Amino acid sequence: MNSGFVKIACATPDIKVADCEHNAEEIVKMIFTAKSRGAKLIAFPELCLTGSTCGDLFFQHTLIQSTKKALSDIINRTKDLDILIVIGLPYQHKDKLYDCGAFIYKGRLLGLVPNNGSVEGRSRYFESKISNDCVQFNGYSVHFGTNIIFVNENMPEFKIGIEISADLLLGGTSGLVKAGATLIINLSASHEIVGASENRRTIVKAKSRGLLCAYAHVNSGIGESTTDLVFAGHNLIAENGVILSESELFKSGICYADIDFQILQSERIRSTEFILQDEGYRFELFSMEKNQINIERKFSQMPFIPNNKDEIDKFCFETYQIQVVGLASRMKHIGCKRLILGLSGGLDSTLALIVAVHTMDMLGLDRKGIIAVVMPCFGTSDRTYNNACRLAEAYGITLKEINIKDSVLKHFEDIGQDVNNHDSTYENAQARERTQILMDIANQQNGLLIGTGDLSELALGWTTYNADHMSMYSLNASIPKTLVRYMVSFEAKNSNEEIKAVLMDINQTPISPELLPPTLDGSISQKTEDIVGPYELHDFLLYYVVRYGFEPKKIYRMAKLAFDGIYTGDVILKWQRVFYRRFFSQQFKRSCSPDGVKTGNISLSPRGSFIMPSDACVNAWLKSLDECEE
Repeated sequence: MNSGFVKIACATPDIKVADCEHNAEEIVKMIFTAKSRGAKLIAFPELCLTGSTCGDLFFQHTLIQSTKKALSDIINRTKDLDILIVIGLPYQHKDKLYDCGAFIYKGRLLGLVPNNGSVEGRSRYFESKISNDCVQFNGYSVHFGTNIIFVNENMPEFKIGIEISADLLLGGTSGLVKAGATLIINLSASHEIVGASENRRTIVKAKSRGLLCAYAHVNSGIGESTTDLVFAGHNLIAENGVILSESELFKSGICYADIDFQILQSERIRSTEFILQDEGYRFELFSMEKNQINIERKFSQMPFIPNNKDEIDKFCFETYQIQVVGLASRMKHIGCKRLILGLSGGLDSTLALIVAVHTMDMLGLDRKGIIAVVMPCFGTSDRTYNNACRLAEAYGITLKEINIKDSVLKHFEDIGQDVNNHDSTYENAQARERTQILMDIANQQNGLLIGTGDLSELALGWTTYNADHMSMYSLNASIPKTLVRYMVSFEAKNSNEEIKAVLMDINQTPISPELLPPTLDGSISQKTEDIVGPYELHDFLLYYVVRYGFEPKKIYRMAKLAFDGIYTGDVILKWQRVFYRRFFSQQFKRSCSPDGVKTGNISLSPRGSFIMPSDACVNAWLKSLDECEE
């Protein structure tokens, strides 16, 4: 349960109808199995201690007593296990029979939650009018009612609410979640018909997303009576709209998932629609120690990219549309018909050019109104120069070439800069000369200078202040470097062979600002990722730092799992320290960033997307990393 992760399990035992002794034995076996796997909670289906298909046997005194005895047996046999247990069973209270969920921890029954809605075929047996009350069990008082939320004192974000069966459809979850529950466990005994599994899946995803919670649906299966119905044991565990684990239909067994309760807490903190309403709810406390768990959950190396490969093209297309509409709207607003950009033959300026082309096409304007300027200098390689020229020609835009070597050398002479001193002044002077040229051409042409820098560069401050950091509209401001590659590839797939060939070569070109002289063979000598670190790793860090505000130790642990076999722990720590230092120290550049459209969940715009003081101290974040094991 360290770093906000808790492993939970949903189990469907192979039961025998009305044989509580057998069922208790199967349940205990599964509890021990789940505990050995590292689960901190295991949930069993509705009425699984007896079977949900007992019919009028529910009225039999023998079955009622057998149920209580089996429940006591389970509690006693698991009293030394550090695992929460939720079991469905019939329970008699005040001369009425209730369809309940029992919450058990370390030898105690902590609460009984009854079903508060009628279920087809079972209203004959179970009372649906509920009064929150207490019952006596094995000599101590136990809370009984639908208003109970179970809370771990040592991990307050781990709050559990229980609902029974039809609540999945009736919407009973809402009150529990508004009262603070972050995990809803639905104990169900719903039978299987064609199409039912897809319906469950849709509802569970929608509930977990709409209510910003984790949702575990555990269902009856093998062993239930098939006199009229068949039960599939369809178990689902979802978190914030994503199915993390799902059982195979028509098989008994256990499915597991690592729930990240800090993600849910973060989403609720940020949501203006989530309003806590806990009046009338009872919070039953338990103390479960926070300890390290073996996380089996998979983390995408590229969280900005959809996990489903079939969705990537659609994602890229929609991102393009947002960029195009944003740029087109700005052009119409200011009455502009020309676009200016610096074209380097690198990824970012290529993406900007692609968006500019689509924008002109959408507005019905001549592509010649796009003026792309190539400005070779000391570090320009033949490969990038030729790709820039070929791309401009293929798209049918206006290409303008201005060699800035003489201008930069004159500037060096004016300020007394040694041309052989390849320091930051040497590099930044080139970037500022290029921006001056672009700004002035935009003035000449009554055009709009579009910026090409991306989100990853903004995060790391890998821009020259008042140079490539500045434009009149920052087109790629919310596009991370990892997504830029996918978008260029998407354009290549949908282009003619001439454009496709250039785009694919650009995608394979090492990322570089090309501000230092090339090698003797004319290839790129200055590779960005050798200096600031791998962009795929930085984008991973950026996502979890900005999107969820996770602490460095947690992100480090997640990165180790995501990049296992690619980067060692010490390499991840090295670049993670670089990330935090640069992220904090370079905020002053982001504080005066130009306008730029937001396309995804993350933006570093200072106008509300991410507000941070330029002189914030990074020490606490670096100290957290010092506690990580390399």
